Amino acid sequence: MPIADELRSGGMLAWEPYCEIRAADTDQEKMRELYKVLNSGGDKVKSAFYSQLVKQEPCLFEALGSIAQTTEALIESLNKYKKWIQREYQYVTEYNSLPGEYVLLSERYTQPLITMKHREKKSKKKRCALWEGVSSSSLSPGITQTRTAPSWIADNKGISPRSVILQGNSGNGKSFTAQKIMLDYASGNIRREEFDCLFHLKCKELNLISGEQSLAELLSHNSNLASDQISQILQKSPEKVLILIDGFDELRFSYSDPSSMPKLSHVSEKGPLEASLKALLKGHILSESFLLVTTRSTATKTLGGLLKHPQRFTEIIGFSEKEVEEYFQRFFQNEDLSRKAFECVKANETLITACSIPVICWIICTVMRERFSDGADVTSGLETTTSIYVDFVSTLLEHHSQGLSQSVMILLRSLGQLAERGMLEKQVLFEEKSVCDTVSDPAGSPFLCKFLFKRRIRQETMFSFMHLSFQEFFTALYFISLAERDFLDKLTERFHSQTQSYLDLYLDEKCPLKYGCPEPHFLPVIQFLCGLSNKEVSSSLKETHNLSVPSFVQAQLEEWILHVSSNRVYNFLPFILHCLYEFHEKEFVQKAMEAWQELDMSWDQLSRTDCWALLYCLDCCPHFRNLKLNFAAAELKMLQPKIVGGLQIAVKSISADTAHILTDFLQSKGKWEEISLRTDDSESLCSSLRLFSFEGKLVLNVVRWCSSSQNEPSLSEIILKCPHSKASSINVKSFLQAFHSVNSTTEESADFDRQVDALLSQLPSVSGLSAINLSVPVLTEAWASRILFLILVLDWLFDAGSKGSDGAEWLPGLLMEEGIKCSKSSERCTHHTKQIEELSCNQRVTIEFCGEKCTEDVK
Repeated sequence: MPIADELRSGGMLAWEPYCEIRAADTDQEKMRELYKVLNSGGDKVKSAFYSQLVKQEPCLFEALGSIAQTTEALIESLNKYKKWIQREYQYVTEYNSLPGEYVLLSERYTQPLITMKHREKKSKKKRCALWEGVSSSSLSPGITQTRTAPSWIADNKGISPRSVILQGNSGNGKSFTAQKIMLDYASGNIRREEFDCLFHLKCKELNLISGEQSLAELLSHNSNLASDQISQILQKSPEKVLILIDGFDELRFSYSDPSSMPKLSHVSEKGPLEASLKALLKGHILSESFLLVTTRSTATKTLGGLLKHPQRFTEIIGFSEKEVEEYFQRFFQNEDLSRKAFECVKANETLITACSIPVICWIICTVMRERFSDGADVTSGLETTTSIYVDFVSTLLEHHSQGLSQSVMILLRSLGQLAERGMLEKQVLFEEKSVCDTVSDPAGSPFLCKFLFKRRIRQETMFSFMHLSFQEFFTALYFISLAERDFLDKLTERFHSQTQSYLDLYLDEKCPLKYGCPEPHFLPVIQFLCGLSNKEVSSSLKETHNLSVPSFVQAQLEEWILHVSSNRVYNFLPFILHCLYEFHEKEFVQKAMEAWQELDMSWDQLSRTDCWALLYCLDCCPHFRNLKLNFAAAELKMLQPKIVGGLQIAVKSISADTAHILTDFLQSKGKWEEISLRTDDSESLCSSLRLFSFEGKLVLNVVRWCSSSQNEPSLSEIILKCPHSKASSINVKSFLQAFHSVNSTTEESADFDRQVDALLSQLPSVSGLSAINLSVPVLTEAWASRILFLILVLDWLFDAGSKGSDGAEWLPGLLMEEGIKCSKSSERCTHHTKQIEELSCNQRVTIEFCGEKCTEDVK
């Protein structure tokens, strides 16, 4: 009140607001009333208040000044942090870069396709972007793209996720995406109101940290901020902090008993690495912050149980064909060369499919660049994933072998030993001494990357393989160099790690892998072993590096695959398909797939590479009776070369593109019995699309399911029947679009009549059309008049009525007598006239016109 009194006596405070201040019961209420005066009084009143505050409350004034200085210091620290990120993240060291050789991230990064899904396998996916509505200004000349900022959009229940899991297979671009997010933040490409600060934790580096650490100290390892500065930032506005945790599957947790782990609750509280991380993941520390965690799909279940809620699951599934073309443009930086390379790859279905995996896309570009310069055939010998890696390794060795201090054979074996040790210990970073003890002159190896890792008081030289997939490849390469007993001992341990106490029960002496199950992180190694057993690949290894693949490798793996197939272990089915593709031996594929008379893979969306492996196996085995799949429209093209009997496909959406591809599919097939597409997506053109044979005719059946009684479709079903030979006359894409347009409007809409007419006007163009069935909620006069108009134009049987939402029972319809008219009075329908007059409303009427004859069926 002394301040208010001085303002009043100085003429700065009117009597009425002064009374309001005095009348307030508490100091807080008094301050609110005074603030109203200051807010509306202008600079003069504020200046007077400021002077009185210094005079009346010097301690408070000093405290406020200290807070202002602290805030200003934090802002300055954040600005320096952003500049540091720009310096550290704007460049990317390519996997085979020489020391000091870099490329700009903006000149190489191509955003992969990311889909949103639930953790459960059966849930549908939809395309989404982690990064939303932000344009990048540092892209290469001539290339314009839109990049995105972290998407924390609320779901249909208004809930925003606190944790986002970005899962994906090795090489799909998870770490590159994390790097791009950090660079976009530092460059100002994130909306300012969304996040004040981003931190990046690299799990492969966290494994090297020993001793107790607070969360603030962990975050300081990959930043230029001190731990006390980070603590201040985290406490000031935790709800505007995003923490990226990259490579969760690479973490090595040491606690076997989680209950003995200390519980941490503050950013500055020290504890073991695992305790600090789990407190962050579970939300015991920084519960209001946001998390984005990247991981391989194999670790998703474990991670989901550790993360705070609400959660969002996304999957990075690689490049589409369009993104592959963009990547080629960025890689070659030469329009003519990139176009030539892309056209070569596009003409080879194996390569364009392989390029959907970003790391393999880079490998193929690198190989093609070398082959262009040598004048060699740019795509020969690149058939399986393993063959691509073998060719790439051979290419690098050819161009670097002169500088090696040891023979190629010794180098490959030593790299394999290092890789295997890393796989066993789940280690991707290796200390310099450890590497030098295994690999002579590691800095000169074209397959290892060298970098500095920041310890507390020093920097340490570390090594890693150019990419995790190469660590897996070299592990497989090492295994084929072993004697049979050593090979079996090592793989038996990996196949029976979960059943060690029951090993005698689960072990077949002749085929020890048979009853086992490989560790999830070891699956890529097994796939590479299958690929190395391929005759052409093993022949290439023998020719170029004098490296033979023993027959027992293939024999043991084949025995395991036959056992899994005979027991129809569905969890392993996609992996088995890839292994069979890597073997690339038709007779064995047929033998392995004998048990799979029916394939149901609709529980999860297949990637482009999954589809390619599946297609190869189906081409080898024409005996399949039933196939259920779930993939996007673009992948449907890959099935066109297959002979189809019955094909049921569950798709995430039936779009115009799906319909167009289906039309091409129909026109390219001479023999098939049934094709059906179904979806639960309410935004689709339809819910179900079936094409099947009935009484020697082709039947097209389109259905829109009713999600509720409130939004019953205007036209729930339409069935067309025509000769098989006239299938090409049905424009499925246009027909579905018109069907969707009818159901997008109501009968009360002014646009409804036009949409219905547009749909029915397509029917006369269908050659040989012999029957139509329309299912509508109520058969009104408008529908009846349209039906009779079509009858005058066409000469076939016609059935019109209405069905229930389940499609099973006919409901009563209404056919107005005024609508039953023909062009000639002699052809006017008179049969059952008396019965028609006696009909009550909404009773079903079926009218059949066949040439000059007309029959009526009244029920």
